[in-house]
Amino acid sequence: MKILLAQTDTTVGFLSQSADKLREAKRREESKPFLKVFCAFQTLKTHIRIPDAHKRRVRYAKKTTFIVKNQAFRYVTDPGHARLIECYGWLYSTSANESGSSFDPSFCLERTDWIIEDAQGLYERSSSKIYRLGRQRLKRIR
Repeated sequence: MKILLAQTDTTVGFLSQSADKLREAKRREESKPFLKVFCAFQTLKTHIRIPDAHKRRVRYAKKTTFIVKNQAFRYVTDPGHARLIECYGWLYSTSANESGSSFDPSFCLERTDWIIEDAQGLYERSSSKIYRLGRQRLKRIR
């Protein structure tokens, strides 16, 4: 699987179905997992069991990452970003920078196989909100 560089719903990101390739590209430690991005709620439900109390919250959230049992995921409703994910079903996603550093366009261009860019180009935006979901409880992380 190739590494894609694209504008995600939150910021510029690397996307791939291969966590190993993303880890190598970002020079990221093995213990840090990547989040999975889904564009179809049915596909999401086959990979992650969302507690019943939070299904509606997940379905209608925008620019929000959720964590269930140490698995981070995002359900994307942004049409441009969802169209890209739709081809694959789901993708691992991470910000397009070296681990612990800020966005550097030259770093991104060396590490990616495909660049997907629209008329607006690639630019940094604010990061997503992060919530940890328990059976009934919701805890804001960021």
